[in-house]
Amino acid sequence: MSDVVRKRPKQRRSRETVDVMLEAAAQMFTREGLATTTNRIAERAGVSIGTLYQYFPNKHAMLQELAVRHLLRGGEQLGRAFTELRATEPPFEETMRAIVEVVVDLHRNRPALHSLLHRVAARLPEELAAVRAFEDYLVDEIGFHLQRCGRGCDDPALTARTLVHAVDAQVHRVPTQHPITAEQVMALVHRLTT
Repeated sequence: MSDVVRKRPKQRRSRETVDVMLEAAAQMFTREGLATTTNRIAERAGVSIGTLYQYFPNKHAMLQELAVRHLLRGGEQLGRAFTELRATEPPFEETMRAIVEVVVDLHRNRPALHSLLHRVAARLPEELAAVRAFEDYLVDEIGFHLQRCGRGCDDPALTARTLVHAVDAQVHRVPTQHPITAEQVMALVHRLTT
């Protein structure tokens, strides 16, 4: 858990309680945005407000923890995809489709929550540094495949960075109510790489 968590759950039951509270927070942020309250989150989770405050000082801490978990899950899933792609070296279209499918899958549910996570969650310098490091990781991997496949014009690294930020904007900022599709993202990839 991130540093904004008051108490780290050690026992399985406590970890499950935190997971239930975070799921309730995700649901309430999706429905109500930042207007939701810790009382509404606790009610949705079926826990007392005191239990919630044992672990989280406020709703922003919960939002930050959701962002950390999203970033970690994304890193794990994309890491597996990147390892497979480096091992198999498929053509460009297959490579980008594999990456895009992971990204779209990570954002398929709760697009409004993902938009909120992107706009609000990272506030501290170390959180922003973690997001930048993740973006750099994506840029490096995509740049590798652009170069490997002879795409990306004269500067595959710049094309990769442009792709990462364009796709990021498409999955986090454009769709607030409807999830983005792999076809929409692939159309963007084609426009930027041909």
